[in-house]
Amino acid sequence: MALCYYPAVSTPSSSPVLRFAPSPNGRLHLGHAYSALLTWQAAARLGGTALLRIEDIDTERCKPEFTTAIETDLAWLGLSWPTPVMLQSERMDAYADAGNVLREQNLLYPCFCSRAEIAALATETDPDGAPLYPGTCRHLHRGEQIERLERGDPVQFRLDTQGAIERTGMLTFTVVGPLVTDRPQIRHARPQRWGDVVLQRKGTPTSYHLSVVVDDAAQAITHVTRGRDMEAATDIHVLLQTLLGLASPIYHFHRLILDDAGRKLAKSKGSPSLASLRDGGWTPDDVRQSLGL
Repeated sequence: MALCYYPAVSTPSSSPVLRFAPSPNGRLHLGHAYSALLTWQAAARLGGTALLRIEDIDTERCKPEFTTAIETDLAWLGLSWPTPVMLQSERMDAYADAGNVLREQNLLYPCFCSRAEIAALATETDPDGAPLYPGTCRHLHRGEQIERLERGDPVQFRLDTQGAIERTGMLTFTVVGPLVTDRPQIRHARPQRWGDVVLQRKGTPTSYHLSVVVDDAAQAITHVTRGRDMEAATDIHVLLQTLLGLASPIYHFHRLILDDAGRKLAKSKGSPSLASLRDGGWTPDDVRQSLGL
């Protein structure tokens, strides 16, 4: 089954393409500014294009006003991007198609376990520190799966990661240093440390992992700049890219911006927003100077 691609921009096939892809569930902070500025700098250094993509699959937390605020903040920093901007909320059919490709490979299965049940049974944690799913529903009889699905039980669909690895074999991806044009290094992916990740949920045909690889391919992304906290997740992305027949970009993992207590800046922790800094008299040059850019 062919995937549905979204012609967000038209760029020469040989031209590097990068992207900054925030979620509109709050205001951008200095950590976002660092990632965005670094992405645009990398695109300029490579002679390529930087795209803005809005990752708004979480329809409960993501709001249009935050999308507008993101564009305002980035424009204030002096950044520009091609239009139209890709919105993940408009891409559900493409994600459903990708899920069907995995389902046809017998690599996607329904899981009916609650978070509490998983936490009670898990004996390990994933790279993010969450309870590692023990595979409880992986071997449910087909008849029981159908019965529970028809009954309307809460369900999510997980990747049979071990089965996927057996299909793909050993995987590698390419990493470059801070200048992006640095000598590339080859790293081995270890997706097994994530266990059977959730790729789809009832009513939502995607997750971050699935949508990001589908969209990177749709936009012909050649280089991905992301924080070091996303380095381990790249293992799953490389696995999905291989299963779906999609190209893998080159990756750069940048440093994280920390607060005075040494914690990563985050919307959920109330980190000062770019808007509040701007209202307090900061200029774009102040932002760049504070970030060492």
